[in-house]
Amino acid sequence: MKEAILQLKKEKNALIMAHYYQRDEIQEIADFIGDSLALARKAAETDADIIVMCGVHFMGETAKILCPGKKVLVPDMNAGCSLADSCDPEAFRQFIQQHPDHTVISYVNTSAAVKALTDIVVTSGNARKIVEQLPPHEKIIFGPDRNLGGYINSVLDRNMTLWPGACHVHDRFSLEKILDMKREHPGAKVLVHPECRRPLQLIADKVGSTAALLDFAREDEAKEYIVVTESGILREMRLKCPEKIFLPAPAEDAECQCNECDYMKLNTLSKVLECLRSESPEIHVDPEVAEKAIRPIERMLAMS
Repeated sequence: MKEAILQLKKEKNALIMAHYYQRDEIQEIADFIGDSLALARKAAETDADIIVMCGVHFMGETAKILCPGKKVLVPDMNAGCSLADSCDPEAFRQFIQQHPDHTVISYVNTSAAVKALTDIVVTSGNARKIVEQLPPHEKIIFGPDRNLGGYINSVLDRNMTLWPGACHVHDRFSLEKILDMKREHPGAKVLVHPECRRPLQLIADKVGSTAALLDFAREDEAKEYIVVTESGILREMRLKCPEKIFLPAPAEDAECQCNECDYMKLNTLSKVLECLRSESPEIHVDPEVAEKAIRPIERMLAMS
């Protein structure tokens, strides 16, 4: 399957992009692996005719908005996002209307329709940097992730109004189990994604996006880490730091030592192969929505 995928990719001038949370075998055949910000940047600059986005639906939408003339494919249309689903566009519109004179900042983990209602899009990797560039007393709505928004409020002493959404993966990590792991591995540092709840952020040695956590592990002197984000990032961490030990943190209801995104794992090698063969499923974004949604995305790229 891998050989067939690589051959089709060459024949069709296709670019395969994968998020860090994808299955290992998909990351192995990807031309580019990264977090949401890196994937958006790569999509904006590629000269490929076809983009195969191995991630979730909103990532495919973002690529299509940035590259309206290219064919953007996703291996499985059912690969959604619990965080994006927690922010209904019409409900978010009403929320904005209830808070007039607010700048609207939306996390990239949202639908194109929500981005179209937004002034600036952010990722976990650039949210702090972008909010820092706005005047201290500017009124801001931040959606949909309440945990990331709360983290930015705490580190920048802001008072952004938060939409009450959350990621089903990051919101279910177990503080008690992670503290137990810390006692078993006293030298291990705790790496926490800002989509996690506040108590987990408080015990972290580093809070950051997937890319920031990876960079920290590469530069830090510790030899062991407890990784509190989706376990797909462990492949890249182990590749970049083969001499170090990375331990996945468990969810509250997990029977195993892991916490995975069911949506991210819907993509498989066989689906990538069929996707390239049939050039479907293809992402389409309403042109009127795309015209509105591209402005906050471009503003994000400029500000970051």
